[in-house]
Formats: sequence, structure tokens, C-alpha cells
Amino acid sequence: MKTLADLDHALSEPGDDLVADLSRLRGDIVVLGAAGKLGPSLIELACRGIAAAGTGSTVHAVSRFSRGELADRLKQAGANVIKADITDDQALADLPDAENVIFLVGSKFGTQGNESGTWATNTYLPGRVAERYSAAKIVALSTGNVYPLSPVTSGGSTEDDPVGPVGDYAMSCLGRERILTHFSKTNQTKLALVRLNYAVEMQYGVLIDLATKIKNGQPVDLTTGFANVVWQGYCNEVILRSLHHADTPPFILNLTGPETLSIRRTATKLAQRMGLEVSFTGAEADTALLSDASLCHRLFGYPSVPLDQLIDWSADWVAADGALLGKPTHFETRDGNF
Repeated sequence: MKTLADLDHALSEPGDDLVADLSRLRGDIVVLGAAGKLGPSLIELACRGIAAAGTGSTVHAVSRFSRGELADRLKQAGANVIKADITDDQALADLPDAENVIFLVGSKFGTQGNESGTWATNTYLPGRVAERYSAAKIVALSTGNVYPLSPVTSGGSTEDDPVGPVGDYAMSCLGRERILTHFSKTNQTKLALVRLNYAVEMQYGVLIDLATKIKNGQPVDLTTGFANVVWQGYCNEVILRSLHHADTPPFILNLTGPETLSIRRTATKLAQRMGLEVSFTGAEADTALLSDASLCHRLFGYPSVPLDQLIDWSADWVAADGALLGKPTHFETRDGNF
């Protein structure tokens, strides 16, 4: 994994199971939030998977697209690029009809001080989308932040455990789930809610956060001493394949890797791979934001890229000054303020 081209190819390489699922998917796919962190690689994966399946379906990539080169990239991948601000009623109404919707729109960082804007994006807007696409199957990206912190020995929260969001961001995300669920029940819209934490690729993620601190000689805070991570390519596949599981009441799915990641051990491995020293501060608390994704793994298999490979790729990428998005996960945040 040496170049952005290598990364893009790996993130958008469709597996046989995805191609099989896409081959029996009826209709086009609308992806809302196409320019976000997951959007571009998910759209490229969908386009490649549909091409392999031979269905002729269209992937509509919808975003404001402030970066023109991204729109061009998605066009080249085979997507129908639509520049639109879906907070505008007319723009939302003018979007093409489709039998399948992937909802990736969300606001997290900058919540503190802009709580009302965060709620408008994360809670109000999804309801309008649900009304616009009431006849479609909808897969909406949610977050593991809807759960409370779990004991690190518990294995994490399951889909059946009580939610307990901390802070406005997490509460607004639970609000998104509640609003979408309301419209799912009211309009009999088939819905899947996918609670993700934390996606990893070479430009961002928990492993990149740690490797960057190590490279810069900064201590790694161990207070939040454990986390979940998962290869983003796997996330993309699961999100697309969840269209077949959308239902009413909604299908709820935790999406992450099978391991409870030790920050201390992982940072030590990254430092060894980079040929650097690592220093630590703080001590591990007995709780962390953790999710049990056993259901996901039973339905969709284990992630195609194992943890040790992700650690090696991340260390090599940061050591070689690979391109980064500059968007830390802030996985260590415990008070819900982002």
C-alpha cells in the first residue's frame, strides 16, 4: 500500500458476495453524502460491483461537491454525479427516484457551539429524506456513539443493549435513528441502521491518529485505552449488502472489527514498525466506547483485511508521509464534546 491509487483500488475492490448481492438488487442506488469520508470509495465499490454483476443499475452520487476533482473522479468511476444541497427542499425533491438509498450525511466535529446545526443535520434532515424516499429501501449510517461507555472486559454493546448517548453529537445521532424509525413505521419504509465505529483506511482512522502522534514525538494518552477499528473497504461492502436486510421495524447492525484493540499494545506495534519510540501518558480507564459486531460477522463474514495488516499499512503510510485527510477521530473523547 504505497500510493493513493493503490488505496483507492483496495477500498473499491468488490468481493464475490457483494457482486452476488448486487446482482439480485432491483433498481438504482442513490448515495446521499457522496463527498464524505466513506462516500467516494463506497460509490466506486458500488460501480465496480454493479459492472461485475452486469445489472446496468446506476449509482447516483449526491453532494454539494465543493471539490471539483472528486466529482470528476466519481464520474470516471461510472457514477451519475449530482451537485445538490439536499437541505434545500426543491433540490431534494428534484433528485432522481430510486429503489435504494444510502444515507451517509452527518455532522460531528464542530458540534460544541453549534448544537442546533448538528441537530438539524443529524436529526431533522433524515426525516425529510425519509419522506422523499418513502418507497425506497434505506440504509442509514449511524454510530456506536449512541451506546454508553462499556466495561473493557464486556466485549462491547450489542444491538439489543440499551442506548445511552453522551453529548449533543451522540444524542442527535440517536435522534436520527428515532426519526427514521418513525417514518419507517409510518410509511412502511424498509430501513437498516448501521452503527459504525471506527473505520480505518490509510488517510484517517484510529491507527493513523496513533501513528501520527508517534511520528511527531507526542505522547499517546491511554485514558481511553481500548477501541474498535475495521477496514473501510469492509464497511463499504457491509453498508451496500445491508440493503437486502432493510426492514420495518428497522434492521439494526453494529459494524466494526472483531477485536477489542489495546491502545498501548497497538501504539507499541506501530512504533516498532516505524522504527521509533513511543511514550505514554495517563492510565487505562475501565470503560471505553466498544461495540460487539458478532451479528455483522455472522451475516457478512469477517473483515477482509486483518488488524495486523492494518497496523503495518498505517505505520508504513505515515512513515512515508502519505497523504492524510487531517481529520482525527477523537476516539479518546469521553465527555461527548466534539
